[in-house]
Amino acid sequence: MRDCEEFFTEPFFSRLRLVLVAVIATTAILAMSSSRIPLTEYRKAYLQSKESDGSHVKEVVSNISAHTQPRKDGDYHQLKNDEGLHNITNVPRSKNKYSNLEILEASLAEARAAIKEARIGQETPHEDFVPKGPMYLNATAFRRSYLEMEKRFKVFIYEEGDPPVFHVGPCKHTYAIEGYFIQALEVSPFRTTDPSKAHLYYLPFSVTRITEFIYVPESREWGLMKSFVADYVNTISHKYPYWNRSLGADHFMLACHDWGPELSFAVPYLYTNSIRALCNANTSERFAPSRDVSIPEIHLPLGTTKGMIGGPSPSKRPILVFYAGGIHGPIRPILLEYWEDKDADVQIHQYLPKGVSYYGMMRKSRYCICPSGYEVASPRMVEALYMGCVPVLIKEGYVIPFSDILNWKAFAVVIPVQDIPNLKKILMAISPRQYIRMQRRGIQVRRHFEINTPPKRYDVFHMILHSIWLRRLNIIVEDATES
Repeated sequence: MRDCEEFFTEPFFSRLRLVLVAVIATTAILAMSSSRIPLTEYRKAYLQSKESDGSHVKEVVSNISAHTQPRKDGDYHQLKNDEGLHNITNVPRSKNKYSNLEILEASLAEARAAIKEARIGQETPHEDFVPKGPMYLNATAFRRSYLEMEKRFKVFIYEEGDPPVFHVGPCKHTYAIEGYFIQALEVSPFRTTDPSKAHLYYLPFSVTRITEFIYVPESREWGLMKSFVADYVNTISHKYPYWNRSLGADHFMLACHDWGPELSFAVPYLYTNSIRALCNANTSERFAPSRDVSIPEIHLPLGTTKGMIGGPSPSKRPILVFYAGGIHGPIRPILLEYWEDKDADVQIHQYLPKGVSYYGMMRKSRYCICPSGYEVASPRMVEALYMGCVPVLIKEGYVIPFSDILNWKAFAVVIPVQDIPNLKKILMAISPRQYIRMQRRGIQVRRHFEINTPPKRYDVFHMILHSIWLRRLNIIVEDATES
């Protein structure tokens, strides 16, 4: 795996290469004066490529329009049966008796059957961990699904695009999961370099890096970033048959930046058909739990989890509940209005006193509040699990990561916003015995949120990949109906 540091220390201009094909002229952003708002070299190169050949732009715009119109033959529709909803996409039939696509789908059908028929069985010798306990909605089915993923799942990563926007991402950041996942997948055994053998196709751009290198600061202009994403999809859809074959249904993107959902709207099929793995998993912003994947936001100040994992036993946690953070979004002002400096057991602060450690306070607390800010995701949830503090989730419209596998109520407390005034009463009603159970379960499931280099089985990289795998199991890409 490439060291994340190389992209912070290596001279930028030595690695600047832009391979996107020029398409769709940008409107208002092009009128901005570069003397007023400095442009990065990456953005300059991109704008120049878009202005270089007007005739080519018209040709490609015509092509992309053809590709983004709904097909009249009903290629994409929903089929409901006793197994649930499946996305059906028709593609031309191969001359061979069984195409590569049909062989892949047969393998996935076997995986579905194995998961459905999963029974508690003897552990295989190579298994270093077996999920058990009330922290899982169905531990047996999860284990079988995970083993089927290890056995079968293959992902093709489009090679088009170069750093700093493609194939890398932030590693010392609140959005560090973007860089970590991209780099881990590129050296993972789940990767295939043969696209005909892939179950899914990954669009390897970093939304965080797009905001850093493409966005014009303080412009409040989304057009250039959205055009950038649309250009990339257009490029791979012209070079390869796979996007057009499924209208993006067997493709996925991953973004932890808050703007990830908005940039996905640049390509209609990207947000209606593709799998979007997002930290900002807000149902009010068109996040679809049956198709999209909620991923955890993990803040890594040093680029690793060193010093972040572990904490004292329950008996050495004198504080009932703790929160410290800025006032933004609709929930946090309510929390501080009711509880800031109101009760010694309820340590709620906007700013910690000088010399008081944030992580130290988490390790002294039995419960740690994880409220939404402007967006629903927050790294506090994972930080609480890392440090042995039971998370208290106060959110609206948030799809909790891995909630199709994990029984969050077994190791976390979920409180509706309207119950904030009753916060202490709710927590005090949890018996000491139940609290200890929840705290121990949180420590057990912590492995599913840990970042490892290289990745380890059942860690956060594999859990994200497993969530994506589950969505792929619910997508069927078919050949055209036989005449």
